[in-house]
Formats: sequence, C-alpha cells, structure tokens
Amino acid sequence: MGAIVLVRHGQASFGADDYDRLSPLGEEQARLLGGWARDCGFDLGQVALGTARRHRQSAEQCLTAYGAGPATQDWIVDAGFDEFDHHEVMIRFRPDLAEPGALGHFLTQSDHPHRAFQQMFAAAVARWVGGAHDGDYRESWPAFRQRCRAGLDRLMTTVDPARDVWVFTSGGAITALLQTVLAIPDERIFELNWTLVNTGVTQLRYRSGRVSLSTLNSQAHLERQRRPALITYR
Repeated sequence: MGAIVLVRHGQASFGADDYDRLSPLGEEQARLLGGWARDCGFDLGQVALGTARRHRQSAEQCLTAYGAGPATQDWIVDAGFDEFDHHEVMIRFRPDLAEPGALGHFLTQSDHPHRAFQQMFAAAVARWVGGAHDGDYRESWPAFRQRCRAGLDRLMTTVDPARDVWVFTSGGAITALLQTVLAIPDERIFELNWTLVNTGVTQLRYRSGRVSLSTLNSQAHLERQRRPALITYR
C-alpha cells in the first residue's frame, strides 16, 4: 500500500506585498520538518508539489535539512496541488477591498488585525463554498475540489506505490482532498481547514485507487522544539 504525505507549506509572508514566499519562520519550519523526517527514517525519495513559490521553497528547505532526496528536475510539479485564489474569494465578498492598499487599510483600523482578517476571510470562504454564487468565481468550490482530486489521481498513477511520495502543497488543497476521503459536508469542511498548521503532515494510504486517511495534521517536528511560536496557521 502506497503512502502520500501531504505537507502544508511553511508560513508565508502574510501582510507583505508578495505573499507567495516563505517568511524566515516558514523556512525554519520546513527545515525542522526535514530534520525530523531524517531522524524518523522517512523515505523522501519521491517529491511532488504545486506551482507556487512557497511550495518549492518549502520542499527545498525540507530536503536540504533531510540531506538527500531526488534532484529538483525529478520533482513532479502539478497545478492540481495549487491553492485556490484567496484574493478573488475575498474581493467577491468585499469588493471594496479590491483597490491596492485597501486590505492593509482595513487591517490597520482593527485592534486585532489577524482576528479581523480571519473573521472576514471565513465569511468570504463560506460564500464561495455555499454554492449560491458559483458563477461569480473563475473557479468555484466544486471545480477546485475536482482539480485537486484530479491531481491526486494523476499522482497515484505516476509514482512508485512501494515508496512514499511527499507532496508540498497548501491548506485549501489538503482540505479539498480530505473532503473526498472523509465525506465531510461542504458547510463543515473549512472548520478542518482552519486547524491545519504550517508544515503540518497529513498522510494518506492508497491501493487500487482507494484512498484512506492515516495521519492528520501531525506537527511533531514542531512540538519537539518546545517553542509554541513555531506553530502557525497562516
């Protein structure tokens, strides 16, 4: 039975002009994951990832700390593991935030910017997932979920099932894949998403096209450092 290890990328640069790059903390999280995988004897001989910079940077930091693994030209890059368009989801709910600098201004008006953003973004995602406004989005929630599952199906027919494959991806893609495995209703699925930590490890087992959950959102590589600040959700 093959194992697919889904890794959420390290902490990205929330609030910066370019979100799609790891923060220094995100780089450290990914290195800690690689060291932990090495110490535990995990096989990182097969690597897949989405097309985002934060996916590649997470894989690079992890594999460097691990000390081995396939050359980058042997990595499987598949847009099926890309995240949904956060910006579009947000501005369809709050069109007033579409202008440059509008989100930053919105956050500076709050005493708790991260909390304010999470509340607003959760409502925006609920609109996207709800189904009543699918035509407003270039990629609806059902289309996103189908894209992610298609990426997983392609992977299962490509890799060696006798070896683990590590997939560096995003929280939304992991959430969509888990919904297909666990049959969680749409209206509840993002309750799971909000709990996924940066560089958290979720392991799936598969055989003959059937997929089951083995491990969900493991953060042992961070917990063993005894530094709570290493555990982040955005």
